[in-house]
Amino acid sequence: MRIDIDTGVCIGAGQCALTAPGVFTQDDDGFSELLPGRPDGAGSALVREAARACPVSAISVRED
Repeated sequence: MRIDIDTGVCIGAGQCALTAPGVFTQDDDGFSELLPGRPDGAGSALVREAARACPVSAISVRED
């Protein structure tokens, strides 16, 4: 699985970090970023739900 965050689209709503806190966090400006060591989501079943929860569709999830 590959997770991409379009930082140009992200508005910092935080839904990803609330939905999958083991994968996503927010940087100092409040924008979404992956936790260190989690570029593939670490097998979390919540990654796709976090992508769906994003109000601006800034997160994409692809199978490798």
